[in-house]
Formats: sequence, structure tokens, C-alpha cells
Amino acid sequence: MSVSKDEYARMMQRAAPQSPLWLDCLKAFSVGGAICCLAEGLLLTLTHCGMGYDHAKALTMITLIVLTAALTGLGVFDRIAKHAGAGTAVPITGFANAMVAPTLESKAEGFIRGAGAQMFSIAGPVIAYGCSTAAVYGLIYYCLQRWGKA
Repeated sequence: MSVSKDEYARMMQRAAPQSPLWLDCLKAFSVGGAICCLAEGLLLTLTHCGMGYDHAKALTMITLIVLTAALTGLGVFDRIAKHAGAGTAVPITGFANAMVAPTLESKAEGFIRGAGAQMFSIAGPVIAYGCSTAAVYGLIYYCLQRWGKA
């Protein structure tokens, strides 16, 4: 049976359930905002208790990473993400989930070929392109600074 691209697109449109766009946006905004409020509340609490601002920022990020990793391991983060969608992709929590989830899925294959190899399957390209972009940006910045002083 041969199906053209247009026919296939129409079949997919009929078969795919329609997503309530505004409700999805509201959920994503609410959950993402709640994660950010949690982080800001923790940061303010730590600074109010006398911790230096830089140390409080670092501890806040570490706390979010550990909390996300633990919730991912328990399967809770995935249930939250199912309803919140992109709201859970607040950079630091999304990155922690992207590191832990593939690791957990492949742990049965062993530490080296399973968990170790799959740990960076999703996050690896982000790290690689992020570092490459930073290097190019740094080089451009250096050249502009160097030529600007001459």
C-alpha cells in the first residue's frame, strides 16, 4: 500500500489527539515558575541565614540538581513532567533529568557499557555544542578586545 505525503499527513492529523494549547502553556508556566520560586526561596533563605551570596547560589543549584536526580530516580519527576511539559525543562532541572534518566534506563547493562555510556546520550550534545559556542564566542570577544585596543 502506497501512501503519499499529503495523505499520510491527513491520516496523522486525524489520529493524533489535539492538545489543549492554552492549558498546556498554563501548566508549563506554573510548574516552571514554581521551580524558580523554590530556587529563589532557597537562595533568599540561605542568604538570610548568613551565607554569602555566591555560596548560596552554588548550594541552591546543587540542591536543585540533587532534588531533580532523586525525583527522577523515584519516578516522580517524570510524572510531573508528563503534566507540566516544558515547565520542567528549567535549565538546571532539565539538565539533571537529562543526565539521570538515560542512566537509569541502561543500568541493567552494567556500569561501563550501560550507565556510563548512556549518561551523556542526551546531555552530551548540549555540552559539546555549548562548549564549542563558548569557545567561538570567546575567540571573537578576544579578537574584538585585542583590535579595539590597538
